Amino acid sequence: MRKEPQAPGRERGVMLIEALVAILIFSIGILAVVGMQSVAIKNVTESKHRSEAAFLVNELTALMWTDAGNIALYAYPGMGAVPPKLTNWIARVDANMPGAAVVRPKVTVTLPPPPVPPAPAPVGATVTIELFWQLPEEAGLPPRNHTVIASIFTS
Repeated sequence: MRKEPQAPGRERGVMLIEALVAILIFSIGILAVVGMQSVAIKNVTESKHRSEAAFLVNELTALMWTDAGNIALYAYPGMGAVPPKLTNWIARVDANMPGAAVVRPKVTVTLPPPPVPPAPAPVGATVTIELFWQLPEEAGLPPRNHTVIASIFTS
């Protein structure tokens, strides 16, 4: 028994609906890619600032190692006048870290206890360097930080 073919009028617009569904699926995919790209850019920016903070702290640590005899002159509580030994380093921090001028870096120097005679007195100290930064869009949040504790001694 033969079936009669359906009238072409009943299938009108099916191609348009398929095209619209395809465009919807493609648009959702594009929006997902754009969202992932924005998250990737944010993570790269954050990584850049963390790397810069680590570099600046390592730079100061190396400077202190070469000048261990004057280690107490590097102490800076984060407020007040900047010690002359830290002037150039603080300027680089201000230039490279966003918001660093608002929350100042801190350098804590803990000198060793006096030696028991006849032991020679060690030259150096335990140093804590705290570097802070804050992105403009994070104004209400606590600042990010990078802290390094190093023992700098020479005999």
